[in-house]
Amino acid sequence: MIIGVPRETYPGENRVALIPATLPALKKLGLDAIVEAGAGTPAGHVDAEYEAQGAQIVSRKDVFARADIVAQVRTLGANQTEGRADLSEMRKGQYVLGHADPLGAPEAAADIAATGASLFALELIPRITRAQSMDVLSSMATIAGYKAVLLAATHLPRMFPLLMTAAGTLQAARVFVIGAGVAGLQAIGVARKLGAVVEAYDVRSAVKEQIQSLGAKFVEMEIEAGAAEDKGGYAKELGEDFYRKQRELMMKVVSHSDVVVTTAAIPGKKSPVLVTAEMVRAMHPGSVIVDLAAERGGNCELTKADETVVENGVTILGPTNLPATVPVHASQMYSNNVLKFLQGMVKEGQLNLNLEDEVVRETLVTRDGEVVHERIRGLLGVPAGRGEGGA
Repeated sequence: MIIGVPRETYPGENRVALIPATLPALKKLGLDAIVEAGAGTPAGHVDAEYEAQGAQIVSRKDVFARADIVAQVRTLGANQTEGRADLSEMRKGQYVLGHADPLGAPEAAADIAATGASLFALELIPRITRAQSMDVLSSMATIAGYKAVLLAATHLPRMFPLLMTAAGTLQAARVFVIGAGVAGLQAIGVARKLGAVVEAYDVRSAVKEQIQSLGAKFVEMEIEAGAAEDKGGYAKELGEDFYRKQRELMMKVVSHSDVVVTTAAIPGKKSPVLVTAEMVRAMHPGSVIVDLAAERGGNCELTKADETVVENGVTILGPTNLPATVPVHASQMYSNNVLKFLQGMVKEGQLNLNLEDEVVRETLVTRDGEVVHERIRGLLGVPAGRGEGGA
C-alpha cells in the first residue's frame, strides 16, 4: 500500500502529518510513502530528507490519485474552505486520516462519505491507556499549554520570577490556570519554571495531586460537578447552573491574578464562559488572559478568536492554532501518533479494519459511501445505521 502526505493548505498551518524519521517504521509495515513537494518545509523538513528515507516527491494531484492512505493534519472538516478542493480528488477505497472536526462540522464528514473514501477522525481516539501513544489531542495540547505561557510572559508588563535585586525586590507574577488537562498541566509546569506563583482549578477534584505535584496550589470550590467526563475521557458540558456558581466563586481568584490561562473546551460544543467581562474589569491593568478555548467561542466572555482584545487595560489573547507555531516538535509528535495508530491496523502491507477494536470503531467516521459513526449520524439527523462507529 501507498501512504501519501499532501501539503497542509489551512492558512497558517505549518505542521506536516508525517516527518522523514517516521518513514522507515512505516516501510516495515509495508507502506511506501509519497509526499507532495514542499509538504514538510514549514516544519523544517526539506524534500531531500524524505527522499533519503525512500519517499517519492510528487504533485498534490498524484498524492490523492496514488495513495491508498492519505495522512493529513487537517482534513476537510478542520479545513472548511481550502479543504474543499481535495474532495474531487478523493475516491472509493481510499482512507483519509487526520483532524476532521466531525462533532463541530458533521456535514463535512457527509461530503467525504459521498466520495466513497473512508475517514478516520483522529481527535476521536478514545482516552484509554492503550491509545495514549495515538492521542493527537493530548500531543497538541502539550504544545498549546507550553506556548500559552510564553505568550502571556511576552505580553505581561512584568517578569514572572521573584527576584531580589540591588534596586529592590521584584514580586513573582501570579498565574491562574483554569482546567488541568494536558494543556493546563503543561501551562502550570512552564509557569512554575519561569518563577511564577501558580494556582489552578479543575472540576475534577481527582487532579488535585497532579496540580500540587507541579508546585501549584489547587483552588478549592465547594460545588458539585458530578460526572465531568464522558465515557471516552473527554470533558462534557455540565449545565449553566453549575457554570454560574463556578463563576461566582472564581471572581476572587481571577481578580488578583496577573495571568489567567483557560483551557476548558468541550468537543463539538461552544466553550463554557468561565471568565466574565465583570471579572476582566476586576483585574489589574496590564494583566493577561490567554484563552485556549477561543476556537469555539472562548472561556472568556470578551475573547475574539485569533485577535488581541484590550479591555480596561487587560490583554485578552485568543489563539486557535498554537501547535502550528511550534511546527518542528508538533509535527514530530503528530507523526508518531499517526504511526502508532497505523501500527494497530496495518498488517503485512494491508489495512485490517477490526471493528471490535475500540480505537478503530471510535475513529471510523465514514465507510462505503456513508457516515457510519453513530454519534455523527445523530448530529446529521440520519437514522441509526450499521452500528460500526462509536456512540
